Amino acid sequence: MPSSLSFSHVSQCTIFPDKKSDIKTLKLSVSDIPMLSCQYIQKGVLLTSPPYSFDDLVCSLKQSLSAALSHFPPLAGRLTTDADGHLHITCNDAGVDFLVVKSPNLLIQNVLPPGDVPDCVKEFFTFDRTLSYSGHSKPLVAVQVTELADGVFIGCSVNHAVTDGTSLWHFFNTFAEITKGALKISKTPDFCRNTVFNSQAVLKFPPGGPTVTFAADEPLRERILHFSREAILKLKYKANYGCLLTKQTNSELLGKICNDSWKSVNTETNGKLRNSNNEISSFQSLCAQLWRSVTRARKLEPTKTTTFRMAVNCRHRLDPKLNPYYFGNAIQSIPTYAQAGELLAKDLSWAADLLHKNVVAHNDDTVRRGIADWEMQPRLFPLGNADGASITMGSSPRFPMYNNDFGWGRPLAVRSGRANKFDGKISAFPGREGDGSVDLEVVLAPETMSAVENDPEFIQYVSEMV
Repeated sequence: MPSSLSFSHVSQCTIFPDKKSDIKTLKLSVSDIPMLSCQYIQKGVLLTSPPYSFDDLVCSLKQSLSAALSHFPPLAGRLTTDADGHLHITCNDAGVDFLVVKSPNLLIQNVLPPGDVPDCVKEFFTFDRTLSYSGHSKPLVAVQVTELADGVFIGCSVNHAVTDGTSLWHFFNTFAEITKGALKISKTPDFCRNTVFNSQAVLKFPPGGPTVTFAADEPLRERILHFSREAILKLKYKANYGCLLTKQTNSELLGKICNDSWKSVNTETNGKLRNSNNEISSFQSLCAQLWRSVTRARKLEPTKTTTFRMAVNCRHRLDPKLNPYYFGNAIQSIPTYAQAGELLAKDLSWAADLLHKNVVAHNDDTVRRGIADWEMQPRLFPLGNADGASITMGSSPRFPMYNNDFGWGRPLAVRSGRANKFDGKISAFPGREGDGSVDLEVVLAPETMSAVENDPEFIQYVSEMV
């Protein structure tokens, strides 16, 4: 990393939608409100330099952001709380922040070095450590474009009480689509609030609003671990069939055996049949391996209860289903528990099956029970790892993170800022290849990370530690 590395703040302005909102207000749902104690989501893409000047790019991004906001008017609004304590997004066209930053000595290779994610990535985002409750007075979105010596980073900070990952990437994709020259957007957001998530329940806040629920200054290490398609399929095979494939098994055969879309096959394993309805997925298999390896690295007492928490999209789990482009949060958290000793004594398929059964069971009835439970006791979402034995999996390898061509090619990488990170916070990204590979953004205590890096059971599947 260059010793003279610096970031120069060039300009900041407010971008308004190019059309007035025809939506007055949107009420925050039982899935939105718990996120008010979470920090703004910070996600962005690293790109090569455009084939025109940076000043021209800035001008183009301002225009396309204005156009994108007219399709997503809530993002240009502000949060309000009415006299009864109900929270709303007031779609008042108040605008979003747009920042221009330059770092003339920073190279793409400095952003993507081997080893830990460098601190410079944190400089690509604004609203650092800002709680979503602050959306009462602050913009709900801030876009920062940073010029590097040989590239550009476009970072987006979005209020987590207004969007989940699905809605964030829908907006980001639309922003890129318009910048590239689209005259009509390909996917229209659905702002309907007549859903099961709508509620009359009120969450009481202390004066000044909530505080962050995790230690924001604990020492952490962060790495991006890459898992190739073949490594993921090997994990899936091991989780479903209880054994490792031989080195002679080629990737073509592996794909035929383990492809996620493969239907109608019944295979006997450990005395029971697995078919398309109870097959453990690739991602569940990867999560199970991570759970085991991090638990081993933490050297927990055998009787210590460990938790693997996964966020799930509820849009398709409800009956009737929500529009896949429903705008807002439509997520719930699924915790899976196991004692550390049993998790490590059993094989991968045991842990993967625990995760799988929990995900499959999260159907319409489960979603509605979760909503009813929250209404009985409204509360904020407790991000963090208070007991030292938890893992929280966020984001998704299904999100279209690389579908962000601003006009001169797909991103080189996806990165996130400092927001909502603590020991055990993992985020899943699709691999850039788009073939079923996965990148895990792993945040752990330094000693735990060192132990995971030296865990042969885990590292055999890591094809690249970027």
